[in-house]
Amino acid sequence: MEFAFSAAAERGAILRAVHAWSVPTALAWSPGSLYQVDEANGLEQINREVLTETLKPWRGKYPQVEVVEHFEIGSASEVLLSDSVGAGLVVVGRRSHEAGLRRIGPVTHAVLHHATAPVAVVPHDCPPG
Repeated sequence: MEFAFSAAAERGAILRAVHAWSVPTALAWSPGSLYQVDEANGLEQINREVLTETLKPWRGKYPQVEVVEHFEIGSASEVLLSDSVGAGLVVVGRRSHEAGLRRIGPVTHAVLHHATAPVAVVPHDCPPG
């Protein structure tokens, strides 16, 4: 997030924060359970809140950066690639691994190979678990 906000601030660019999610398999195959989740504010609302809370400290640190939040159900790589059309820069994360391991995940791999915009891959630490 630091890299994306800093890059947007330096360029005077709008930052488009993209959050894609898939329906949990257990819900997709349980009759009525997806409907129950949707009745209780739905998966979109839950994911909207996750992104808003994630962005909150960065918006405070970079108040000059205009942020547009985008939420979409679907494959993360497909959503990012679709949203990257016309972008000046696509920023994706890569989990930091043990020393010597330099792997990227399937979403980062897809974006690197198929995005029409420049791509920055930024390593980050993930919480344990």
